[in-house]
Amino acid sequence: MPPALPAGCPCLSGNAYAECCGRLHRGEARAATAEILMRSRYAAFAVGDAGYLLRTWHPRTRPDFLELDPGVRWVRLDIEHTAGGGLGDTEGSVGFTAYARQEGRRTRQHEVSRFEKVSGTWLYVAAV
Repeated sequence: MPPALPAGCPCLSGNAYAECCGRLHRGEARAATAEILMRSRYAAFAVGDAGYLLRTWHPRTRPDFLELDPGVRWVRLDIEHTAGGGLGDTEGSVGFTAYARQEGRRTRQHEVSRFEKVSGTWLYVAAV
């Protein structure tokens, strides 16, 4: 069972989930930048939306199936740097650290993610 939808957005924008990443998850908006897509993908992990993760994954690198671990509770996202990925760009990268709790332990994942804009839509390509 996926986690209950939060009031505040898991991406820590300070906005309500429904008005922030929730709009992207529901398909009502698209990410304008690679960083916004990164934040929305993190939020998708936090709310258990594997479908959104697959829809925003570049077809060249997307897996056929994605199973999220319901025992992982994502609690914080720190964006450390971005390169490219702006409104006029077609490529970009975002470095981040994501923090989680699993089985009473705190964990963290550091990654630099690569993104490409295809037909006006930002897509996750891979971790570098």
